[in-house]
Amino acid sequence: MSRSVQDVVFVDGARTPFGKAGPKGIFAETRADDLVVNVFRELARRNEGLPLDSIDDVAVAATTQVGDQGLTIGRSAALLAGFPRTVPGYSVDRMCAGAMTSVTTLSAAIMSGMYDVAVAGGVEHMGRHPMGEGVDPNPRFLSEKLVDPEALLMGKTAENLHDRFPHLTKERADAYAVASQEKTAKAYANGRIQPNLVPVATRSAEKGFGLATADEPPRPGTSMASLAALKTPFRAHGRVTAGNAAGLNDGATGAILASGDAAREYGLTTKMRLVSFAFAGVDPEVMGIGPVPSTEKALAKAGLSIGDIGLFEVNEAFAIQVLAFLDHFGIADDDARVNPYGGAIAVGHPLASSGIRLMTYLADEFAEHPEVRYGLTTMCIGLGMGGTVIWENPNFDGKKA
Repeated sequence: MSRSVQDVVFVDGARTPFGKAGPKGIFAETRADDLVVNVFRELARRNEGLPLDSIDDVAVAATTQVGDQGLTIGRSAALLAGFPRTVPGYSVDRMCAGAMTSVTTLSAAIMSGMYDVAVAGGVEHMGRHPMGEGVDPNPRFLSEKLVDPEALLMGKTAENLHDRFPHLTKERADAYAVASQEKTAKAYANGRIQPNLVPVATRSAEKGFGLATADEPPRPGTSMASLAALKTPFRAHGRVTAGNAAGLNDGATGAILASGDAAREYGLTTKMRLVSFAFAGVDPEVMGIGPVPSTEKALAKAGLSIGDIGLFEVNEAFAIQVLAFLDHFGIADDDARVNPYGGAIAVGHPLASSGIRLMTYLADEFAEHPEVRYGLTTMCIGLGMGGTVIWENPNFDGKKA
């Protein structure tokens, strides 16, 4: 039986507020799987026309798949969220691009006609499960010099990127970080971020119950002077600091994906249409350059050029990683098309959850900019990779920007 390629649409996305990892963070005593459950229930509530028994699969990513992030979390979170028991699920691990890979893997199944509707997600509770917990790297990595020892420490790979591109100075990285904080503060003031945040009930043995309704990490009022005074923990007299990098965070994201036909059948919104995606490998010791080749591959698959992209959502694991991407494509550090609502330096980067956060931002930006036809979401990935997804704006009106 022959099957035609189906359109894949991004129906809706939501996330918890992102918290600071650690004993004082808002989610310190909240389970990781419960964060996912909150997001899934909100997506179901907001899309009442979708019969839950029509969901073909659920994929949830986590970088550290132990404890409350284990037990095939895609399946367990779906059950806990009240999805019918007929809905299957599985877990994904591609480090920082976990949620992005949840989306692309499910999208490929929709494109082929195997699925009609799917739910993707990602979670990371870095307070409960620090990056690298329980990991046992094969000794061959070092004994056979397969990778530089610094490749296993993300902060040092960012310092290596500064070495490779000395014109991308600490001052430029700090300026980018200040702008991220300012854009996030402006987006909050204009009510751009709040609509897709799912309130989460929290508990604390010391403080009692609470309600998380906003991201915890942003530092409005950050200045160049305050960033200049920060320590460089990854290298003496280095350039990467806690101010020009994303922090350690807790949070979860989720999204509904569907074929174009299924979206129409159930009366679902179409916030974006998937055009192409690609992943690429690079030297692990400079993993931050990963978004460059993955974007080049995704553009080639789509038959587009970088000039066709009107909005960019680039994950801000480190400011230097974003600057290297922009520098390669000849885009100014302060280009208004890049991360209009700010990024991970301000709101945080709970590893495997961040890919869908980028997509949710882009979907809202598309609605604000009908003059933009194409946008992309991209991120660097641990152990030397990059991932990029190109999207089309269903609100495009054909007018020039």
